[in-house]
Amino acid sequence: MPATDDATLAVSVVVPACGRMDLLDRNLDALMRQQLDPQRFEIVVVDDEPNHNTLHLVAGWRTRTLERGPRLSYVANSGPSGPASARNRGWRAARAPIVAFTSDDAVPEPTWLSEGLAAFQDGLDVVCGRIRTPVPARPTEQQRSARVLEEADFTSANCFFRKPVLERLEGFDERFNVPRGSDADLHFRLLEHGIAIGRAPRALVVHPVRPAPWGASLLQIRHAVFDALLYKKHPALYRQKIEPRPRWDHYLIVATLLLGLASLLMGLTIFATLAFAAWLLLTIRLCAHRLRAVAHTPAHVADLVLTSALLPPLAVFWRLTGALRYRVRFA
Repeated sequence: MPATDDATLAVSVVVPACGRMDLLDRNLDALMRQQLDPQRFEIVVVDDEPNHNTLHLVAGWRTRTLERGPRLSYVANSGPSGPASARNRGWRAARAPIVAFTSDDAVPEPTWLSEGLAAFQDGLDVVCGRIRTPVPARPTEQQRSARVLEEADFTSANCFFRKPVLERLEGFDERFNVPRGSDADLHFRLLEHGIAIGRAPRALVVHPVRPAPWGASLLQIRHAVFDALLYKKHPALYRQKIEPRPRWDHYLIVATLLLGLASLLMGLTIFATLAFAAWLLLTIRLCAHRLRAVAHTPAHVADLVLTSALLPPLAVFWRLTGALRYRVRFA
């Protein structure tokens, strides 16, 4: 297939990758099945963990689709790492006037690109498609959290930008080197600049939820440090759209635990008993809330029971760490 003429390109698809070969392979398969003239789009895979495996996978797809597929390119992200940085490398390498973002663990429907492009009318510069996250009727806590994407106002797993808008906003803030906070920050900047966001409900991306390891919530909670940065940049929108008020229940649980430990060290047995009883009741309340409408398999219940005792101290620690790191009054 001859090299795609830049003049015929309508959209560049940016896919950040991070070493998940099976997921990237599935994603590229879905992109190659798009019901859009392959001369009208290109795919830019940005390797956030540069390695030969990803390079070879992309090269293999390029070889197999030379006669029928779109232009496929590989970009190594030499640093800093993170999805925000990878997406910035991708859109800056894009040749089309419109940039579409998705993720390596997503599966775009065949009409995703054509429906997304069709939504660009009436002067729109940004369009968001729809996410579907198939989960069981009784999901795990992680699966239930993932379903929030279906109602999200903005997600980088399915969005389209005119390239000048990305240039104007300087893309994603690379200080958010994990997924948490990056999308919300760009969304809030769009709102603050008065840039209208169109909707393309038929531009559908399926986002399967991968199994989470036992205790995954304890690993993810460290990303709460970036909540402080998001709050510092957009305090009003953060309270309006993310968290109307601080998690006082977490602070109260930690306070009763510390009070119990301090009382025990000072030999105040009655005060220690009362404080630990309050800590236990509050922890049980938190655990019951997390168990509501989720799967009650023995392993999942054990996971939530144990992590309910550990999450509040870790959450408070990382939130306060973020407040100190970014020098903002954030609780």
